[in-house]
Amino acid sequence: MMRLFLLLAVFLTCAMPAAAQDASGPITTETSAQQDAAIAVRIREILAELGNYGDVTVTVNEGVVSLRGTTNSTVEALALEPLAARVEGVVAVRNQVTETTDIARRLDPAIERFRARIDQFIAFVPLALIAAAVFAAVVFVGFAIARLRSPWERLAPNAFIAEIYRQLLRIVFVIFGIVIALDIVNATALLSTILGAAGIIGLALGFAVRDTVENFIASVMLSFRQPFRPNDTVEINGDVGKVIRLTSRATILLSFDGNHIRIPNATVFKSRIINYTQNAERRFMFSITVERDADLQETRTLVEKTVQDLPFVLSEPAAQTWIEALLPGGVELVITGWVDQNETSIVRAKGEALRQVKLAIQSAGVVIPDATQAIQLTRDKPIALPPAEPQESTRVATVDASADDALERIVNAERDQEIVEDLLRKDSPKE
Repeated sequence: MMRLFLLLAVFLTCAMPAAAQDASGPITTETSAQQDAAIAVRIREILAELGNYGDVTVTVNEGVVSLRGTTNSTVEALALEPLAARVEGVVAVRNQVTETTDIARRLDPAIERFRARIDQFIAFVPLALIAAAVFAAVVFVGFAIARLRSPWERLAPNAFIAEIYRQLLRIVFVIFGIVIALDIVNATALLSTILGAAGIIGLALGFAVRDTVENFIASVMLSFRQPFRPNDTVEINGDVGKVIRLTSRATILLSFDGNHIRIPNATVFKSRIINYTQNAERRFMFSITVERDADLQETRTLVEKTVQDLPFVLSEPAAQTWIEALLPGGVELVITGWVDQNETSIVRAKGEALRQVKLAIQSAGVVIPDATQAIQLTRDKPIALPPAEPQESTRVATVDASADDALERIVNAERDQEIVEDLLRKDSPKE
């Protein structure tokens, strides 16, 4: 009896693990199938929600997702793999979806997008018309204010600067109108892009037209500073002449030869400007050589008195004479005198003073050396001497500014022509 009981116990011990193993096998298989079904349902729901994958089939086996079918584009097909891989429980994705060859089906998304954009445009048109109307109203107000002449002419020293003020006002109102219009259509983010692009374009244009910009700025500065007036005699960068006008591009001079000289304003602004008309008093200077044996003190006094006694020479500042150098041919004297250039021609005054000094020196017996060398050939026949030169008149010639007056009349005739652009004004402050 005991032996039978022991055999039964051993049989039950061996049979229980097998029974447990048989029981666990069907339960694990059923759970895996449920998970695969849940994954497939989840992926199908996602594809149905997207709406572009109606022809795609989904199968799941042991966590491996297999996708088959066609899509409208290769991009949509490639997007399925990362989408399915994000679902919980997916082990791997086998993407066998290809692009469809049906032309009509491939065109459907483009047609839908086109219709959607037409609908958006139709909805946007009324708002865009309101924004355009507001922009036009703002710009119209700005341009109307800019057309007013009296306030800008009072603020600006000349018409050129007044026009710059008007242009700046127009630009401000245009920018203000753009900001309001973009705010109405809810596109203010575009403003920073537009301003950034405008800044880059402006920088590129600035480098491209650097000389033009420099010349324009110089014109503005010269119109403010007014270093000269019309008919002023000036020297700019080595060119001497009377000022005709100052334009936004160049300064125009009339040379004493009657030629027009156009100097770019950038050059004028950076150059050394000598204005001979700024002061009425102007000094002339010349030199003369006398022999070394002459009494230099007496000669210097004689020359100085001769120049000072001329009717066109001013008493203040007084005429001066000094010894400049000892030359191989004699002693050089430098003589100066002052004239009122509004009444006296500086070049004619210098010439007449030189003539009178020469006559005075010769009358005093002082020899003016002649540095030229003459070769004389003697012959048997007597040489006929040249006739004696007639006595030079000692009367002081009339010296006036008639030649300068003629140039002024030419300048005035030039200025009377119908030229709108002239930055010089007599009522503006002069530097």
